[in-house]
Amino acid sequence: MTLAQTIDKTRLPRHVAVIMDGNGRWAKSRNLDRTEGHVEGVNTVRKITEIASEIGIEYLTLYTFSTENWNRPKYEVDALMNLIVVAIERETPDLIKNNVRLTAIGDWSRMPDFACERLRKCIDDTSHCTGLTLVLALSYSARWEIVDAVKRLAQAVAEGTVKADDINESVIASNLTTGNIPDPDLLIRTGGEMRISNFLLWQIAYSELYFTEKYWPDFSKDDFVEAILDYQRRERRFGKTSEQVKQ
Repeated sequence: MTLAQTIDKTRLPRHVAVIMDGNGRWAKSRNLDRTEGHVEGVNTVRKITEIASEIGIEYLTLYTFSTENWNRPKYEVDALMNLIVVAIERETPDLIKNNVRLTAIGDWSRMPDFACERLRKCIDDTSHCTGLTLVLALSYSARWEIVDAVKRLAQAVAEGTVKADDINESVIASNLTTGNIPDPDLLIRTGGEMRISNFLLWQIAYSELYFTEKYWPDFSKDDFVEAILDYQRRERRFGKTSEQVKQ
């Protein structure tokens, strides 16, 4: 029996989010340029997408490029933009073959036109797929997302289409970039750091958190399965007592 076969398919997290950390440090530990770590990280994306689809995860969100990443050296940012586009175009036929739908969240106004145009085509090409939804967080930050939602709601109130008293958690959630996506049940972070780094701050209010020392390029299918098994060993109470949950 493989490790994946030990998963309880009746207790799967519906949505898994991943902070893919450690590409640069992986490369540095091997005396390679940082961009080599990002290239190897793309191979891990393929493997983790495959296993997530195989075991029945509905949504997989990957923190691909944060708004803070724009502050990195220009050569690295340019290399990342090109790598992301080329990798997605290369993987699109396999995504379609495996019935994986691609979508993205984030502030695309800062991204190069060539990247936006080619990514939109890949998203359109997989729009008919009905299996796993692969969500790429590109030029994304949770604070930007919340501020953007507040601005749009404030405008709606000013125009009289929304009443201030009618704004509640559901209304705010529906105005986020993830408005049509369920909140993550599980958040995985690789690379040894134990912080959230401005990722899905609203959505992970009740997510289970899983941290691993492994750099993203070293994160295997079995590592992903182990994170799912760890999730299944936990009791999710959402503020209730254990006795209430059991009832």
